[in-house]
Amino acid sequence: MTTASAHCSLGVNAQFHENSRNFPSKSESSSVNFHSNGEFFKISLKPSLGSSICSKGCVGRVCSLPEIGDLFPEKPPTPILDTVESPMHLKNLSHKEMKQLADDIRSELLFIMNKTQKSVKGSMSVVELTIAIHRVFSAPMDKILWDVGEQTYAHKILTGRRSLMHTLRQKDGMSGYTSRSESEFDPFGSGHGCNSISAGLGMAIARDIKGKRDRVVAVISNESTMAGQLYEAMSNAGYLDSDMVVILNDSRQSLHPKLEESPKTPINALSSTLSKLQSSKLFRKWREVAKGLTKRIGKGMYEWAAKVDEYARGMIGPLGSTLFEELGLYYIGPVDGHNIEDLICVLNQVASLDSTGPVLVHVITKEDKVVPNEKPIGISNKYKEDPYEMDPQPSNCTQTYSDRFAEALTMEAQIDKDIIVVHAGMGMEPSLKLFQQKFPDRLFDVGMAEQHAVTFSAGLSCGGLKPFCIIPSTFLQRAYDQVVHDVDRQKIPVRFVIPSAGLVGSDGPTNCGAFDITFMSCLPNMIVMAPSDEIELANMVATASCIDDRPVCFRYPRGAIVKSNSSLCHGVPIEVKEGFL
Repeated sequence: MTTASAHCSLGVNAQFHENSRNFPSKSESSSVNFHSNGEFFKISLKPSLGSSICSKGCVGRVCSLPEIGDLFPEKPPTPILDTVESPMHLKNLSHKEMKQLADDIRSELLFIMNKTQKSVKGSMSVVELTIAIHRVFSAPMDKILWDVGEQTYAHKILTGRRSLMHTLRQKDGMSGYTSRSESEFDPFGSGHGCNSISAGLGMAIARDIKGKRDRVVAVISNESTMAGQLYEAMSNAGYLDSDMVVILNDSRQSLHPKLEESPKTPINALSSTLSKLQSSKLFRKWREVAKGLTKRIGKGMYEWAAKVDEYARGMIGPLGSTLFEELGLYYIGPVDGHNIEDLICVLNQVASLDSTGPVLVHVITKEDKVVPNEKPIGISNKYKEDPYEMDPQPSNCTQTYSDRFAEALTMEAQIDKDIIVVHAGMGMEPSLKLFQQKFPDRLFDVGMAEQHAVTFSAGLSCGGLKPFCIIPSTFLQRAYDQVVHDVDRQKIPVRFVIPSAGLVGSDGPTNCGAFDITFMSCLPNMIVMAPSDEIELANMVATASCIDDRPVCFRYPRGAIVKSNSSLCHGVPIEVKEGFL
């Protein structure tokens, strides 16, 4: 690939300079680093036939560029957002102004995405919810905790960090997650998900012991509901009965684990009315009085009334909503996550209730929520299939270790039918789609359930299969107890694949995989391997497949491979020696 750099200013013809190489041939494509007003943009180029460069010092063919209006980033007007410097300014906005504020924030997020090349899809779904939370609650006195970092960008914009958003996930810039050291509006750090209810419950108990009156709000997501810690925290919250608010941002629009087998949760006038009724102070007080009366009557009346209440609320609520009631949280919902009036009404009523225990508000959102009358920002959206996703890498880009691992494992699985893949973490790596397409019945993606993934893999191994348990380095830390007791101590041959090992660049210290060598190599029965190139990686896949008397693991970084021109061959098992880590 040839890369040329160009310098240009508004209203002036672009002038291109050769960067030590010629432009691509007819069949090749390239990219240009475009410089304007101190900002850099990388644009994919396709060769234009029969065109030549007339500018001085340029040789070769002109690459066809997008229109000049699509190259220069024009920041969209955000009149309401410009007046908001802290959450306190939301208190005086009208409902119409808050709707405009939501559009302003989405425009700002799209501009940030084009500028930083970081995905904002998660935050696009919670814009109205973020506004409503900060309108009703008074941060930083009230504690607002988030499970998923990608959903916090609107929160960061509204809490005085807008001017720093261009440094998002950059060196010495702003964290992609909530950070206690970054702002007083971040009471607890997020990163790996599922910790907000546990931390929030601790803060609520500390508040009760100290006699304070601040409120605690924990925002969780669909990804969080896959993690066991979330249910441990909910169960304990229901038992301790301390006041806190849990908000479930349901962007999948269903609580059922299999979306294809369940209808989407309906949002209509009836569901809105019922949610407001459930959250109203009068209804909650009447419910508490009824509980007290049935307890006094005795003779099983309280248990009978509780069953009637659960049955009635299960009838009007979405599928799966009674689970939260069983754990001890009072369920309210579903609520339209893009209707600011409904959100503020429900949250106001929830915030006004005292001594009623933990409450869960089920909010339905859409990740593809668009900005009305949106204008192109930076590189026009007509060059993108999905304006909220980052541009996919070109097919001829340098391959990564994950790509070569997936290829090597697929080749090995074609020979050995016992090979099974178990994946855990925030999301399945795109490279594994190759294996999934070839062997859809031999890949299990368990989501954010690393502990389960390890023990599940141990069970598969005991059943005579050869599981490859793929967990990114930083997430494997969460399942270390299972690695020790359920795998290594019993010498069960589970093959741990540890991607994203070492430093991870813009993902920062939260996702840094710096500790796996230490905590895996100290185990008595574990074989630890680390390849120096993609050829050794393929050999280690073959080696791990052959080992059947003890566990083995191998780690690799998320960067590009070393020998990019080498063709991948079937791996050759390596002799295990003491030199192995």
